[in-house]
Amino acid sequence: MKNVLIVYAAPEPKSLNGAMLAAAISTLKGGGMNVEISDLYGMDFKAVLDARDFPDRRDTVVFDPAAEQMHAIATGTIAPDIAAEIEKVRRADLLIIQFPIWWTSMPAILKGWFDRVFAPGFVVNLQKGQVYGNGLLRGKKAMVVVTAGSSAELYSPAGPHGDLHQHLRALTHNLLEFCGLEVLQTHVVYGAVGIAPEDADREIERYVDRLLAL
Repeated sequence: MKNVLIVYAAPEPKSLNGAMLAAAISTLKGGGMNVEISDLYGMDFKAVLDARDFPDRRDTVVFDPAAEQMHAIATGTIAPDIAAEIEKVRRADLLIIQFPIWWTSMPAILKGWFDRVFAPGFVVNLQKGQVYGNGLLRGKKAMVVVTAGSSAELYSPAGPHGDLHQHLRALTHNLLEFCGLEVLQTHVVYGAVGIAPEDADREIERYVDRLLAL
């Protein structure tokens, strides 16, 4: 495993997420990894999948997003910003998906990245049944890294929010595993809102240890 893509969706560089990103870059590069970053807020990434993504439409009368994505992948005519992200994913052996939990889910900008970049024809082929174990991203790994404002107790199976890992299953299983990725255990920082500096330092150290264990 040599090439890592970090897809990062947090808006404030001086946040705990920003510190974790910096630690990840330093740790992975120090371990001899090639690291690419898709800082979605920093890139002002366009989050909406729409007809503008397809300069060479298959059907100019009725817009069918999935059909246009498959056509664009097959013909190499997808929008340049999407094409650049697809090439990053192609190069990566490991994808790290990092974001703060908002309303028990991912920020909209990250959902938009998946909507636009994880295009049928690139990540799956439904006609040929190339999904899950046969997904087109098989052979690659993914790890989800999140910060949650609430405590581990609130996000426990018996807590009022429910099990955070089950909430994230739509991402880890129905999206990442669906595309053939081997999904590693999710790394969670609970109680991130108002975290004390010494606790933040401990969480960063814990994250670094996790990365070194890869």
